Amino acid sequence: VFVCLFDWQVEPNATIGEIKSMFHKSHVLFDIFKLFIRGKSLKDEDVLQHLPVGTTATFYFRDLGAQISWVTVFLTEYAGPLLIYLMFYFRVPFIYAPKYDFTTSKHWVVHLACMCHSFHYVKRLLETLFVHRFSHGTMPLRNIFKNCTYYWGFAAWMAYYINHPLYTPPTYGEQQIRLALTVFLFCQIGNFSIHIALRNLRPPGSKTRKIPYPTKNPFTWIFLLVSCPNYTYELGSWLGFTLMTQCLPVAAFTLVGFIQMTVWAKGKHRSYLKEFRDYPTLRSPILPFIL
Repeated sequence: VFVCLFDWQVEPNATIGEIKSMFHKSHVLFDIFKLFIRGKSLKDEDVLQHLPVGTTATFYFRDLGAQISWVTVFLTEYAGPLLIYLMFYFRVPFIYAPKYDFTTSKHWVVHLACMCHSFHYVKRLLETLFVHRFSHGTMPLRNIFKNCTYYWGFAAWMAYYINHPLYTPPTYGEQQIRLALTVFLFCQIGNFSIHIALRNLRPPGSKTRKIPYPTKNPFTWIFLLVSCPNYTYELGSWLGFTLMTQCLPVAAFTLVGFIQMTVWAKGKHRSYLKEFRDYPTLRSPILPFIL
């Protein structure tokens, strides 16, 4: 839905955020919306006199519909897998045969996998609360249902087979598990390091965008080669978890996640190239020199 505004007198140094606030006061039914001019979406921090307009201009407002905060979505979609996986790990009733209720696996890799999976999602929850700074405050309400279906569904599928009484350990035993654990922990630390580096690029309450560069932390040196190393490390973590559990549903989750993260990484990479003329040309979106 687009709404046109005419004959509003505002100062040349007024920001788009201030104009949106004026609109909201007279159109309270429009809670969250975007403002456009000549088909271009405008940012709240844009200043009127810096836009391609003359002494008069027509703005268009689009109602974004029901919205929900990013923090709420992230907390919900990450808390679900944590709790769902633990239900299968503890073998609560009605999941497996009654004789297996509240029994534990005899394979130590099953317990290790539970610790790694729980660590991953606890880390995500804490990062959401204390690390991430979101450039957009909200997203469409429908996203929480889509995201939760994805995360919760895959968590249940993976957990069912990893914690199943008939689960068999990886082919190459302890050596394979130890290698997988090393890969998993290395990438988890790397992912956290990248999130901290990205957080430090944006002051609190700011939407400023800067080119991310390596810091003194060796885990950030991958910025020399890729634009979104947080996705690179995330992929590595799930490859490690796949190797650790040797479980087909985990491999499927890793593949689907890789495809989605590649889409996001390519979009972010294009955005960097468009916004920054001096953006390093050596970088790839997610995999060095490949993708």
